[in-house]
Amino acid sequence: MKMSGGVEWALHCCVVLTSVEEPVPATRLAELHDVSASYLAKQLQALSRAGLVRSVQGKAGGYVLTREPASITVLDVVEAVDGPDQAFTCTEIRQRGPLATPAESCAVPCAIARAMTGADAAWRAALRAVSIADLVQNVRSDSGPGAMAGISAWLSAPDA
Repeated sequence: MKMSGGVEWALHCCVVLTSVEEPVPATRLAELHDVSASYLAKQLQALSRAGLVRSVQGKAGGYVLTREPASITVLDVVEAVDGPDQAFTCTEIRQRGPLATPAESCAVPCAIARAMTGADAAWRAALRAVSIADLVQNVRSDSGPGAMAGISAWLSAPDA
């Protein structure tokens, strides 16, 4: 399964937004991650359309999570950014060519379609099983207990 780079950016933003109580401007999030502000803004807009973040207008505006981190899954973010479509689309190739299987003999999906559908379901189940809160806990485990506090302090500091 290939995902866009926007998924990675969006997941990182969701994780760091758990460390602050005030809205964080998209430009500040882009600066933190050293990524394109305009491209990141598109990912944040996708998260907003999906109801995962909310945009707050005004001088102290920016983005905030709309739900508890434990209730936002990695799959929610992936589908917000890349869409909900399955990675594999069966075109019934078995019904083409000189040895085509007649349509009436194709009452069930072929073995390839079944395998790909099963793989997609397993992938989605794995992503659905991990929440933003789980990722935050993993960041703390990987980077130490002060990592999220450091991110919070940096995001909350006045712009340099």
